[in-house]
Formats: sequence, C-alpha cells, structure tokens
Amino acid sequence: MPIYGLRFRTLGQTSYYSGPPGLKPGDHVLIEAEQGQTLAHIVSGPAQHLPGQMEPDLPAILRHAGSDDIHRGEANEQMAREAQAFCRQCIRDRKLDMKLVDVEVFFDRSKLIFYFTAPSRIDFRDLVKDLVREYRARIELRQIGVRHETQMVGAVGNCGMVCCCRRYLRKFAPVTIRMAKEQNLFLNPAKISGICGRLLCCLSYEQENYDLFHRMCPRLGKKYQTDKGPMKVLRANMFRNSLSVLTENNEEVELNLDEWQALSPHRPEAPQNGQPKPAPKGPVGDNLLVVSATPDTVDSLDFMDEFRQDEHAGNADAPTEQGGQPRADAQGEAGKSRRKRRRKPQRADHD
Repeated sequence: MPIYGLRFRTLGQTSYYSGPPGLKPGDHVLIEAEQGQTLAHIVSGPAQHLPGQMEPDLPAILRHAGSDDIHRGEANEQMAREAQAFCRQCIRDRKLDMKLVDVEVFFDRSKLIFYFTAPSRIDFRDLVKDLVREYRARIELRQIGVRHETQMVGAVGNCGMVCCCRRYLRKFAPVTIRMAKEQNLFLNPAKISGICGRLLCCLSYEQENYDLFHRMCPRLGKKYQTDKGPMKVLRANMFRNSLSVLTENNEEVELNLDEWQALSPHRPEAPQNGQPKPAPKGPVGDNLLVVSATPDTVDSLDFMDEFRQDEHAGNADAPTEQGGQPRADAQGEAGKSRRKRRRKPQRADHD
C-alpha cells in the first residue's frame, strides 16, 4: 500500500501511515491514535517505501475524512481555544502558580487534556471541578516540562529555523555541558541555550563523532614520550583529524592521528590510583503530575492528599511540644538548667 506523511498540526511533526491509493497532499483523513480517532491532513506522498522502514510496521489510515468530519474537527479546535481561555481565567481567579500550555480535545469529545507547567506541586482540585462541571467530560491535567512546552507551542531557534523539537524530534536526548566543552564552544548561556532555556538539542547531533575522536586523541596539555623525544600535546582539531604538539626544541608541529600513533607515544609516569571513580549520577526525574477526573468522581477527588502528606512529612518528623513549638527550644532550656545544676555544686565546694 502507498505510504503517506501526515500531520496533526501546522508545523508539527510528520508521521507516516499506509493508506489506500488515490490520496494526495492536502486531503484530510481519519487515523487511530492513542486518544482514539484523530483527524489529520496529508503533507507528502504517496511513496512506495521509506528508507529503513518496513511497510507492515506502519499504522494504517482508517478512511478519507468527509465534510462532516472536517467540520467536526474545526469545531473541536474552536472548543479547545474556548477551553484554554476558560481554564486560564479559572487559574487567575484561584491564583494558582501554574501556566496552561495547550488543550487537546478528543475527536468524539469524550476527553479533554490540559497541558500545563508548574514549578512545584499544586493543589488544583477546585480547578478540576470547575472544568468537569463546565464541559461534562473526562478531564485530564498533565504536567509537562519546559522542553515539551516548546515542542508543543513551537518557536524559532537561534539558527533562524523552527525548533528541531517542533519539526521532527520525537525523543529528547540528554544534553550536558560537557558536550559544549568538548566541542570547544564558548560557554555563553545565550549562545548554547535554546528558547526553552535548556541546552540546545543540536549539541548532541555530532557528539558521537567527538567521542570517537577524543577516544583516539591523547590528553591535551600532557607530556608524552615518543620515538622522537618528549612531546607535549597542545591542541586537537577534529575536522583536520590532527594534533598540535610541542617538541623538546620548542617547535610546534602538526601531526595527524596516524602519524602520532606511529611515534609509539606513552606517558613517562603512569598515575597510580587504585580508587575507582564514582559512577555518574543519573538524571533526576521530573516527578510530573498526571491527574484525571470524570463527572462521576469529581466530588470525591483525593489525589492531592498523598502530596500534602509528602510535603508535611519532614515537619512531622521534627518533635514538637503540646503547644506546637519545636522541642529544640525546650532542649536548649533543659541544657541550660543542667549546666546551672552542675555549676551549683562547684560553687558550693569552692565556698
């Protein structure tokens, strides 16, 4: 079957589906997604095959969308805009420290998903009740990170193009400041950070080549003993696949890696360190919230109770007096009284 490229939103990511022949770019079709049937439009195709992709692995297009389906999709988009304005007004009225990013309405309007960002945990039970009573459907509030916010909203990056996460990235690769250092970039936050405020995703595109080069390259600033005498490594150029070394005659010479290996370099003194290096810590989870409610369960929401218990767990562990004051003050007074009791016998013996 022919293969078509589909998009759900303008400037969004392209997904590939197999479908019946006769479709062309610009047509609207119905597909099966995680949220049920979804309306999408064709942006490319038909194609007979994709590089590195087998046709049986691709999902199938359900059918060509009719005029009623297109009108229903436009009505859902209008409903999403109205729900976004209503939710933002509720957030302002209840003074919640959260930012609404986007609203997604299922094609059959059985469920609405509200994507938001927040610096910490928020008790938004009243907000969920307002939304459920307004739309009488299943409501889900899903917390996302700043990278996913940029992916959903879209923006223009420092390169002048639409952000990679908006165009084609489906998974965020881990990006560290070590990548910028190994690529000899200026560590200016304005230059190596994206619109989201995090490190640029494109720093990881060529990192595999840099890792391969650095594994073959000696350590910079170190002295090595070679067949032509001691040499000190000054610089490394990945694009020229070469090294700049300083000989014992204070002469700077540029060698490629093959010529460097032919000199049999080795360190004059090997560091003796038997202690293994500590393993790097893994990324800390965002601990993002995903809360769902229906008209039947909106009056008995208790999903924030466990969060309140976690917040007060530290305070509950601290011993307190019956009056509510911390027992640390009482222990301090008791310490003073004990010191006074110790001093009294000393003064009595001295007298």
